[in-house]
Amino acid sequence: MGAKTGLLIYADGEVSGLLRQVGAADLEQTSVMMRRLNPSCEIEESDGSNLYEGVYPPDGTAYAASWPGVEIVCDRRVMIDSPSQLPGHLVAASAGRRLVLHAMHSVVDWLAFAVWEDGRLIRSLSLSPDDGIIENIGEPLPFELPYWAGGRPADVIPWPGEEEPYALPFHPLELGEDALRALCGFIQEGMPEPGDVDAENIELHGFRVRDLNGPDPAEKEAELRRAVEAMGPPQFYTMGPDGLLVERDSPRFP
Repeated sequence: MGAKTGLLIYADGEVSGLLRQVGAADLEQTSVMMRRLNPSCEIEESDGSNLYEGVYPPDGTAYAASWPGVEIVCDRRVMIDSPSQLPGHLVAASAGRRLVLHAMHSVVDWLAFAVWEDGRLIRSLSLSPDDGIIENIGEPLPFELPYWAGGRPADVIPWPGEEEPYALPFHPLELGEDALRALCGFIQEGMPEPGDVDAENIELHGFRVRDLNGPDPAEKEAELRRAVEAMGPPQFYTMGPDGLLVERDSPRFP
């Protein structure tokens, strides 16, 4: 599993039903939404994407679309450990509507999702094997119940030499896909179902987003370049005859 998401959806009703009805999103309307949701940022138009490929945009880029009744923003900045701490102005923008946050990162098996109704938090869950349950607010939603009941155990094989079982009773990314389908109408990985939204055919406009109160992008890039230059040479490993990982330069390497 290799899915990553950073997604907000504002909707006047069930998200999946609304997304099945959308056509081309108006650029001006979407730009107005982006400026409303990012009052302290400089917003510039850039290349767009689609809802399937654009749920995890590059850093500093957002993909978005605004239609009557439903609005989408894909932005890494909403990938926060505790969804209940989503900035207040983003929650306030959901007055009279449903707001869905979905965020996951396959590298660390982390999942977070949340649902607000008319600005009131109904459900929030955030968890990963390294940090355990970070946030668990509200009653589990129907699609979660088989996981909490033990019906969807994590099928993870430990690394050679490791005896510890997987740190959670189920795999966050498996729950993440079910959450994405139930809350947003589509999935990133797995077998699509007949009723799924065709996310590849929902076009999103692209925007460069720069926080006017944040660090200059050029400075961030230079800092990253300096960090890379300070790193040592890469290390390469292979599986040894005893089943353990062995560095290629090690005398144990056959």
